[in-house]
Amino acid sequence: MSNGPLIEQVQATLAEALQVPIEEITPELALGDLPQWDSMGHMEVMMLLEQKFDVEINPDTIAALVSVAAICEHIGQNHSTS
Repeated sequence: MSNGPLIEQVQATLAEALQVPIEEITPELALGDLPQWDSMGHMEVMMLLEQKFDVEINPDTIAALVSVAAICEHIGQNHSTS
């Protein structure tokens, strides 16, 4: 997955995982802001992020990745987009 800026890729991944329109995934969005992004939705998000970005997300990190901004920061540090 290498097309478009990281934020757009993360937004598209979250929209897919949560099954909501991409317009609902704003850069400020956080866990709990949408009914779909509850604890079960969070696990869907984490699994799809691992698949799309080819990163491993450990349990401690799962607990920290509770916003679009945090997810982008983690993926940016742990995934080569080239």
